[in-house]
Amino acid sequence: MPDIEILIDGLDFGEGPRWHDGRLWYSDFYQHRVSAVTVDGERETMLELDDHPSGLGWLPDGRLLVVSMQQRKVLRVEIDGSIVEHADLSGVATGRCNDMVVAANGNAYVGNFGFDVWARGPETARKVQNAALALVRPDGSVEVAADDLAFPNGSVITPDGDTLIVGESLGRRFTAFGIGADGALGNRRVWAELPGISPDGCTLDAEGAIWVANATGTDVARVLEGGEITDRVDVGQPTFACALGGDDGRTLFLVSADASNEPDVAGKGTGVIRSMRVAVPHAGLP
Repeated sequence: MPDIEILIDGLDFGEGPRWHDGRLWYSDFYQHRVSAVTVDGERETMLELDDHPSGLGWLPDGRLLVVSMQQRKVLRVEIDGSIVEHADLSGVATGRCNDMVVAANGNAYVGNFGFDVWARGPETARKVQNAALALVRPDGSVEVAADDLAFPNGSVITPDGDTLIVGESLGRRFTAFGIGADGALGNRRVWAELPGISPDGCTLDAEGAIWVANATGTDVARVLEGGEITDRVDVGQPTFACALGGDDGRTLFLVSADASNEPDVAGKGTGVIRSMRVAVPHAGLP
């Protein structure tokens, strides 16, 4: 077992970790804020929202994009710190919006739940439905990038910018797409079947493997194309996202919480970001 250390605690539900400009940025759904933390655990609040923030990414000019989950929007933080609407996803998203990956040219790919995950009662099972992945162009225009995905969640883009890989949490697989010159997705294929793993937040390494958090377990796994698992680590708490970062790209940050739904964790501060060292550094986007 690798050495796993606590970087920070006191989160309600962390999501969307991204290593950027020497710090780990992350959202906290139920504290309604985006924060950044150094490898020494120095934390700074970067912005606060009146919604649940989720996926994070940056435009080529450095402006931050943030997914506003319940409003089904992508927000943009201007250079002066003001927050404006970047894109309205309500025409594509059939559930709360969640993870996002932003390509080097500013095209953003945003997933959504597809249905009300936290609904309760006998009708819930009949409301489960697949979802579309949205493409948000730098000008804020929105279109369907891919449809019929079983809860599209964490996504990565390969270093050459030619392939997007998205985890389907309810499909228990990674699905890959070729990225066209215009940002459109095509050549859909199964990248890896993941029996026993519900892929959530993920991160790509320099050998083409993906570290992925298991949304229905307490572990993270390193997966090769085709489905071989080279490493599997029990974090000891339900873990919903991970990201490679640090000065050499070899620190794996692990974002965990006791549960995901608001009544169980909001205001309790039991969420944690842990870290461990790995052999292969980060690659690609994010």
